[in-house]
Amino acid sequence: MSFRMNSVVPTTTSSPEISKIPTPHNQNKDLELGKSDDTIDYMQRAQWLRASVLGANDGLVSVASLMIGVGAASSAAKAMLVSGLAGLVAGACSMAIGEFVSVYAQYDIEKTLIDQGEVIDGEETKKPLANPLLAAGASALAFSIGGLLPLLAGAFIKSLGTRLGVVCGVSSLALVAFGAIGALLGGAKPYKGALRVLIGGWLAMLTTYGILKMFSLLFHVNISSSV
Repeated sequence: MSFRMNSVVPTTTSSPEISKIPTPHNQNKDLELGKSDDTIDYMQRAQWLRASVLGANDGLVSVASLMIGVGAASSAAKAMLVSGLAGLVAGACSMAIGEFVSVYAQYDIEKTLIDQGEVIDGEETKKPLANPLLAAGASALAFSIGGLLPLLAGAFIKSLGTRLGVVCGVSSLALVAFGAIGALLGGAKPYKGALRVLIGGWLAMLTTYGILKMFSLLFHVNISSSV
């Protein structure tokens, strides 16, 4: 009696049936999504980017413009200091309240959609809810930081011309920095953001100075310069 063993040789040729099996749609989708694993989701930065960088720009331009405007009608250092401090406190409170109301409205909308079982592409959204307190705090803090720069720069300089020059110079440098940082965090070119913010700040300061100077000349308004 003899036994015959058939050797099994693996073949590298795929059968037509196997080759015709389509790749699952979800797999292609996962592969496409996998390409962007290392990319930055700039949309997730929108809330705090707006509340911080733009808040700092607002604080800087508002306080600097206010101090320069007061300087157009008065050479008193204390007048500019008090006006700048008042603008900083009032602006920070205004920014915080405005941001809180705005983001809280967004929070209410998101909460309502979740309560109603709103779904996206068959899955419930896992996006974190908006945080009104965080946005308000970030906005007020950023405004204060931006406003402190021109306030501290010109607060202790007695000469009016030197004071205005220092406030404008420090504000310009800060505007360039804030504009570049905001552009980088937003995925844009830094020089474009810096130039845009710088020109806007210059226009605001120049307009404020021009209107206050004209007002002081027309109505002979001149705050005491004895200090």
